[in-house]
Amino acid sequence: MAALGISRGMSLWIIFGTVLLALPGCAVLPTDVQRTISRARPLSTDSALASIAQAASPDPDLSGFRLMPIAAYALNARIELAKRAQTTLDVQYYHIQNDDTGRYILRMLRDAGLRGVRVRLLLDDLYTAGEDPLLLGLAATPNVEVRLFNPFPAGRSHFLLRFAHSALDFNRVSRRMHNKLFIADGAMAVAGGRNLADAYFMRNTIENFIDLDTFVTGAVVPRLSSLFDQYWNSDYSYPIAAIASPSNQSNTTQQATFEQASGPETTPEPDKPPPNDMLGYGPIVDELNAGKLGLIWATAEAYADAPDRVIGKKTSYGNVPLEDVESVRYNVIERIRSARQSVVVISPYLIPGQSGLEAIREVRARDVPFTLITNSLAATDESVVHTGYRRYRPELLRMGVDLYELSPARVSRSLRMGIFGPTIGRLHAKSAVIDEKVLFIGSMNFDPRSELLNTELGLFIQSPELAQQVLKLMDTIKRQGAYRLHLAGDDQHIEWTGATNEAPLTEEPDTTVWQRFLLELIAPLVPESML
Repeated sequence: MAALGISRGMSLWIIFGTVLLALPGCAVLPTDVQRTISRARPLSTDSALASIAQAASPDPDLSGFRLMPIAAYALNARIELAKRAQTTLDVQYYHIQNDDTGRYILRMLRDAGLRGVRVRLLLDDLYTAGEDPLLLGLAATPNVEVRLFNPFPAGRSHFLLRFAHSALDFNRVSRRMHNKLFIADGAMAVAGGRNLADAYFMRNTIENFIDLDTFVTGAVVPRLSSLFDQYWNSDYSYPIAAIASPSNQSNTTQQATFEQASGPETTPEPDKPPPNDMLGYGPIVDELNAGKLGLIWATAEAYADAPDRVIGKKTSYGNVPLEDVESVRYNVIERIRSARQSVVVISPYLIPGQSGLEAIREVRARDVPFTLITNSLAATDESVVHTGYRRYRPELLRMGVDLYELSPARVSRSLRMGIFGPTIGRLHAKSAVIDEKVLFIGSMNFDPRSELLNTELGLFIQSPELAQQVLKLMDTIKRQGAYRLHLAGDDQHIEWTGATNEAPLTEEPDTTVWQRFLLELIAPLVPESML
C-alpha cells in the first residue's frame, strides 16, 4: 500500500459509516456447524524431522533456535518443512495472499495432503475476499482441512461487501487472529512476524518488508502445538465449507480449479536461497539434508491470547476484571518493567498508549536505556497509525527514549538489509530485547489493536546469544536504514538526523507536502482505540 493509503482504522470507519446508511440488515454466522475435534499428534519415530530434532537436542528441557532475518531463508524453511513433513502440518496465519508466494505455500500443503500428511490450515478471514474457490479446492484434497477464524458470513467476493453485510456485527468482525505459526510433524516450527505473501519475502515489485522469524525445535514445540489446537478447536473457527457459498462441484472439479490456479504456469518456484545470511548462517535446508542441526539452545516460553478475545471476553473472577496473565501483551510489558540494564523494541506500528508510557517511564526512572525503532511516515503501510504514534513522540523523547524511524531512502542504499531496488522498504519485524539476555519475537505490534482487538502469539527466549544477534540486526537498521529523532530547541518540534555529516531535517523525511497535508487532515478524525 502506498503511503497515506486508506488502511486499518480509517478504512474500517469509512466502511462502517457507509454501510450503516446503506444496509438495515446484517448477515449472521451459521449455528449448526459440525466441527471435528482434533489435536496435535505425539512425535513419531517414523518422522525424519522428529528424528533430526531429537538427535540435535542436548537437553529435553531446552529449545533450539535459528533466527531468520533474510526473507529467502524464512521462505525456504517453510517450504522445506512442508516438503519433508510425514505426519502432520499445522499452519496458522493472519494473511496468505493469492500471489506467487501464497499460492506456492498452499500448493506445498496440497502436495503434503496427497502423500498422506494430515494438514490443518487455520486462516483469519479478513483478507480472503474472492479466494473461496482457491481455498475450497485446497480443502477438497484428501487429508487437508481448512478453517476460517472469525469469518464473514456474506459478501465474500469483495472486501467492502463483507463489512457491509456485517455492519451490525462490527465489534466482532473488527477483531482478528493475527497469529503466525507453521509446525511440521510436531517437531519443528517457524514463528515470527511474516505473513505468507510476496512482500514479506522480497518478491514484490512495489513494496517489501524487513521482518524477522525464527526456526524452532525442542521443548517449546509441544506448547506451540497446544496453542494451535486451542484455536483450531475454538467455536470461532469454521470449516470453510460452512462459510463459503455452496457449490455443486465435485471434489475432483474443485481440486482441478486449485491445480489450475497454483500450477507452474501461474506460480513459479521460488529462487534458491543464497549461501549465507547476515548472521553468517547457511540455509536450514543444508542442515536438514545433512540430518544435523546447528542451533542455539535455550529455555523458552510461548504465549497466545485466548481466542475468546474475538467476542471481547476478558479474564475475570467473580465479575471482577483481572489481568490476562496468558496474554502476549501482559508478558511483554512485565518483562519490560523488570529491565535493569536496557530495553530495545522494534515494532512497525508503535502506539504505546498510557499503559505503555507508564512502563517506559518506570524503566527510565531507573535510568535504564530504552530504544524504540519503528516506521517513518514514508515507510509505513499504515499511515493512519502514524497519526496515533506521532502524538507520543515528544513525550518519549522528553523521557530520554532513543527513538529511530526507518527511512525507505536509506534502506535502499544498504545492501545488508536486502536488495530493494525501486521498491519501498518497510519495517514489519516485532521484537524486543530486555537486559541483553531476554528475547521476545512474535506477531504482536506495540499498539492498541494488538493490545485490545487482535489475538497474538509470541516466544520469550532466555538467551544472551540470540539477544545479541537481534541487537546486531537492530544496530544495522539504526546505522544504515533509519533516522534518529531529537527534540528541537523549543522542546516541541521534532528533528531527524541520519549520517553525522548531514544537517538535521525538520519535516517528515522522504515525504511530500501533499503527504504531510493529508496526515494533518485525517489526524483529528481517527480515535486511538481503533488503531
